[in-house]
Amino acid sequence: MNLRLLAMLFASFALVFSACDDDEESPFAQPTVTAPSGVTSVENGATGQSVVFTVTVDPELSATYQATGSGVTILNATGNVTGSSVTINFDAGTASGAASITLEVTDSEGQSDEATAVLNIGEAESVVRLTSNITENTTWTADKVYVLAGRITVVDGVTLTIEAGTIIKGEAGTGANATALLIARGAKIMAEGAADAPIIFTSVADEISPEDVAAGNFGSPNLDPDINGLWGGVIVLGKARISASNTSGDVIELQIEGIPTSDPNGLYGGNDDADNSGVLKYISIRHGGANIGAGNEINGLTLGGVGSGTVIENIEVVSNQDDGIEWFGGTVSVKNVVVWNVGDDAIDTDQSWSGTLDNFVVVTPTGHCFELDGPEGSFAAGHTIQNGSIIASGNGRVSEDLINVDANSIVALKSLYFTGIGAEQKINRVTAAGVTFEDIVFDVEEANLPNHVNGAVPAGVTAGNTPKADVSVLGWTWAAQAGGLSGL
Repeated sequence: MNLRLLAMLFASFALVFSACDDDEESPFAQPTVTAPSGVTSVENGATGQSVVFTVTVDPELSATYQATGSGVTILNATGNVTGSSVTINFDAGTASGAASITLEVTDSEGQSDEATAVLNIGEAESVVRLTSNITENTTWTADKVYVLAGRITVVDGVTLTIEAGTIIKGEAGTGANATALLIARGAKIMAEGAADAPIIFTSVADEISPEDVAAGNFGSPNLDPDINGLWGGVIVLGKARISASNTSGDVIELQIEGIPTSDPNGLYGGNDDADNSGVLKYISIRHGGANIGAGNEINGLTLGGVGSGTVIENIEVVSNQDDGIEWFGGTVSVKNVVVWNVGDDAIDTDQSWSGTLDNFVVVTPTGHCFELDGPEGSFAAGHTIQNGSIIASGNGRVSEDLINVDANSIVALKSLYFTGIGAEQKINRVTAAGVTFEDIVFDVEEANLPNHVNGAVPAGVTAGNTPKADVSVLGWTWAAQAGGLSGL
């Protein structure tokens, strides 16, 4: 046999033995993976969900797993297999419809198997009805409408975040059942709307929708801007100083009006003037002011002992049955405000509020344009109201006093313009030592100016027709879109 033939024989034997080796099966059983049968339903956007796969692995081997998902976010995508099951944790997406999770198990011999769990993510819930207090940090999103089914409180230590463009609606209710959003002392609200996406608080009777807001239509489509009392309002409470007393002397805290005394979350006041209750920006509050009894209504926006660490700007109150904005002590300043068609006072201050209201418009309140009360305890501090334009009457609505103060009020009034003044409307008192008037302009004939002042006309009060507010920053409001700020 020649060498060439011998080499060919050896090569043939090698091929045969190699083929035998390839055909030899592993002595260990292949792993198996079984997914849950049927389709698992999951709520839209639900977090912290799980699905359990059944697995078998030869007891002589170890194994690892890898999970991949479609329409979900896997939270434990890889790991070791221990026992007869593998639990995959996930967060559901926000797109409704079919989703899936595939689990592949590979043993230490390189053998593997896989199975797929089929999920169905439900439709996004468009209306969220709230029936209990907010006791953990929470975010309300603009793709939903939130319905207050009662007095909903953000409790001490908790933050409520509200996305720009979100709509919140209050159900009807009076007395102890009046609906409202209450931010308790020690809680925070982070409600930062935008000029093109304001946050709107209104009634369930209001048909305004997220689509309206997204389209730039901020007015209530089916309710006139003089319909009030359909729900409560927004109440923010803090730990800043107030001026109050009872038969025993000064007190540093009180129960806010509009909230039953049985609710301890209604307390406000303290000694932290820099207290921070959060942020309110580009907020429209409308059709509220439900009566809780004995003529005690909820204001559009109530600020009780709110500290200077709080940011409040670009606020609109429309057709509230009681006051537009009322301060009870505190140190917070507020700017860029519209108060339109409220059923009582437009701007009401009490208990030595010591902040500043800057750049605002008041349109046809039924009560006083300003009711500015003095201290109610030994603590005495004043506030400033400046750069405002006021339409005192119109469309059949006639306000009471233009400016109503107590004998002990402490307030600096600067750069205010009053127009639409009725024949009987006036400043009720110009003798209060703590009240000063600077650049207050009445749109009347100069000869008629004394008719609108109860007493001698102060040097800072004159006749003229020069508006004082910068309305260019208020164009986002329903009042502006409806033409309610024309001429200012």
